[in-house]
Amino acid sequence: MSVVLACDLGGTSFRAALVDAAGATLAEAVVPGPAARDRMGWSEIDADEWWRILVEAAGRIAASAPELFATVAGIAICGVTRSQVFIGSDGGQLRPAMTWKDTRSEEAAERLREKLGGHPERVRINAFHPLARLAWLREEEEATFRSLACVLEPKDWLNFRLTGEQAGDPVSVARLLACAEVVAGSDALAAAGLTRSILPRMLEAQEEVGPVQPGLPAPLDRLAGVPVFCCSNDTWAAVAGLGALRPGHAYNISGTTEVLGVVGEAPAEAEGLMTVDWRGMWQLGGPSQNGADTVTWLLALLGKAGAAADVGATMEALLSGRRDPQPLLFLPYLQGERVPYWDPALRGAFIGLNRAHGASDLAYAVLEGVAFLNRIVLERAEAALGEPAKEIRFGGGAASNPVWSQIKADICGRPVLVGTAREPGILGAAIVAWTGLGRFASLAQAQDRLVSIARRFDPEPGRRAAYDALFPLYRRAEAALAPVSADLVALSRSAGALPGMHGPCSTSPKD
Repeated sequence: MSVVLACDLGGTSFRAALVDAAGATLAEAVVPGPAARDRMGWSEIDADEWWRILVEAAGRIAASAPELFATVAGIAICGVTRSQVFIGSDGGQLRPAMTWKDTRSEEAAERLREKLGGHPERVRINAFHPLARLAWLREEEEATFRSLACVLEPKDWLNFRLTGEQAGDPVSVARLLACAEVVAGSDALAAAGLTRSILPRMLEAQEEVGPVQPGLPAPLDRLAGVPVFCCSNDTWAAVAGLGALRPGHAYNISGTTEVLGVVGEAPAEAEGLMTVDWRGMWQLGGPSQNGADTVTWLLALLGKAGAAADVGATMEALLSGRRDPQPLLFLPYLQGERVPYWDPALRGAFIGLNRAHGASDLAYAVLEGVAFLNRIVLERAEAALGEPAKEIRFGGGAASNPVWSQIKADICGRPVLVGTAREPGILGAAIVAWTGLGRFASLAQAQDRLVSIARRFDPEPGRRAAYDALFPLYRRAEAALAPVSADLVALSRSAGALPGMHGPCSTSPKD
């Protein structure tokens, strides 16, 4: 029997597993991810730390299942996207990677848009866009910019360290590929002082990047010669692992942050949503800035933060408490928002608090606030595609919570289906590896054979009606508070920022 090594580089952890040709996980390891260095819009990670945790995860699996590890026939790694690793001509990283949360290129994005004229990518240039970050690099770190040879996604950086080959897939690199097209005389890459040479070669997800090179740290040295497949970003892989990589299906991946989208047969455009060619299908949707991280924030706020394993149990205890009859709204924009607003200055709020509200009300409001945002994205995507999604395939850590699954079904008005695979990203990576090895004729066939459904949640008519009444109030609250958020952020960057009571601006009483 042979297995594949399937890996998922997430926002807070690295997961690796040995998966057989039936989709069963036979051994696994989870290693906490490196902490991002976050401050006032900056978010950076040393890409070498991602390599370190890959080696560590492989080591744990090899130690726990040495005989299985010896049968690894292929490797596929999916990973976080909207993050850039900057590579020099010697193959080393030039500076820490900029993560999906980094917003420091907001002003550079505005200047870049002015240069792009009628280029279709112009409307997508914002603080989270890879070209805006490259423009920021040119303005702020000129020496690093001049030394730039290639830009890689995090999973492509790991593939490069494994094989010595630089490659990427068209789904993960879609935005830079769009910038590489000269349209109506407008060259987006040239506007940022770049050429196509910064792009790695493009491969389909199931195509081989190269074999594992010899001389790697143990236990990877035991995998020399094993093929490494390109794979794609964590969202694409998780969608495949949920069986939603097919037209007419919606997906919702809930990890540290959430991603929601609808898959269609033809390209369509909707305000604030990303349209990405998924190789014969089109994804309409994209990533948010909230999800399980929002829940973690709430628990810390309530003094109930603990080990990661306790988050689910703690939330279940909160959700079992009594709710006040008066609804409570929560805007989940704690660190700005990507889809569908692309506004780093948005901020969160609880609205409608009264003296009777307690921890259970706050917990429900947080889950409902995230689900209301899901509904906004879903409705925009469905309107653009011209038909409703058949169902929402729900995966990630939050999918283990039946209350949240039901809330999403009731608010979105669509059946929510949770897959059997506890880690759909891992299963998606395994689907890629087994397809690349020739076990399946196509990714679609592998998806059909390996994905199964564990639970289904249908909208409950009574709760759905209540949420339909609450949803317009949520939209009104968004519209009303967005300008206040912008003004608060502006104050924090000016002399209007409030010092702490014992900060440098405080005074002490005279004797």
